[in-house]
Amino acid sequence: MTLADLQQLERDAVMATYARNPVEFVRGEGTRLWDDEGNEYLDFLTGISVAQLGHCHPAVVEAVREQAGRLMHVGNLFYTEPGMRLAKRLADVSLGGRVFLCNSGAEAIECALKVARKRRTGGGFVVMEGGFHGRTMGALSATPQESKQAPFAPLVPGFSVVPRNDADWLVPAITDDTAAVLLEPIQGESGIHPLDPEVLQAARDACTRHGALLIFDEVQCGMGRTGTMWAHEQAGVGPDLITVAKGLGGGLPVGACVTNPENAEVLEAGDHGSTFAGGPVIAAAANAVLDVIAAEGFLDTVGERGKQLARGLRDLGLEPRGAGLMVGFDLPDAHDVARRALLEQRLVVHATGPETIRMLPPLTVTADEVEEAVRRLAAALH
Repeated sequence: MTLADLQQLERDAVMATYARNPVEFVRGEGTRLWDDEGNEYLDFLTGISVAQLGHCHPAVVEAVREQAGRLMHVGNLFYTEPGMRLAKRLADVSLGGRVFLCNSGAEAIECALKVARKRRTGGGFVVMEGGFHGRTMGALSATPQESKQAPFAPLVPGFSVVPRNDADWLVPAITDDTAAVLLEPIQGESGIHPLDPEVLQAARDACTRHGALLIFDEVQCGMGRTGTMWAHEQAGVGPDLITVAKGLGGGLPVGACVTNPENAEVLEAGDHGSTFAGGPVIAAAANAVLDVIAAEGFLDTVGERGKQLARGLRDLGLEPRGAGLMVGFDLPDAHDVARRALLEQRLVVHATGPETIRMLPPLTVTADEVEEAVRRLAAALH
């Protein structure tokens, strides 16, 4: 089936919710992708921070194959070992409470909102300009972007929006009626914008004073993406809940909401659920991802590759921002540059808007591949 055939099938049968690039990928290995004509690409997007260990990492592939041949699904009315073990490992490497496994970042956000609203009935939420938390109705209500929200109004009530990185607006917005403050330590979809540690600390202090929860959305910036397991570790500020997804599954759909011990028992039997959540195959893949990321020195190397990438971008006259291998930079014709990079240089990056490029390579990227990506980007800039 040709690319033209696929495009016709899309016109006939697929809701027009995506603006796809005219490329069909058929194979992936590590940092490389191949299209239907055999052309090789260097992938510095990884499905938007999903293929965290690169494409078809051997440990993930083997875990999926072994588990798929033994048991795929029984649902959450019974026990299976991979999901229970995954939950315990996530709790142990984060907040030490309990975990709700789900299928996506948006679902993890929905769970976090329900924890906060049950804990403080009727309480409101404070979110920040530039934040992105998902497209389901609760998560969308927490995403203050007019173009995404307007077609689906009225949204879930109770969300207040403050300017990005401004503690003077944030702190007064948190009151005794606030259920939670929801923030990305590094905003991803709006173009890789780290929040200042002082702002995160101000949110922590105000939430503590008023008895509100502090929720960090680490769906994109977590799972080692920034050179530490969680982005908030670099700010030294601890939340009450975190949401996780994307890179956790190594390419398969999984998400999680993790609490600290104090909020571990807010949700009870019947309060929440998900048919497919924590299934054996997905959980086996996630456990394999955690095995690799937890290896000694792995995250140190992520930090080194991130510094190398930032240096290379600065050498091109760009001003990168972010942390580790979560990098963004501004230029006036971002969409054109991203398209030229893809179609002419076979480098996969993403324009998050008309003036911003985002780069999210695999955490396993090599020094040579970083140099190669910078060379290809330089060619696309001219």
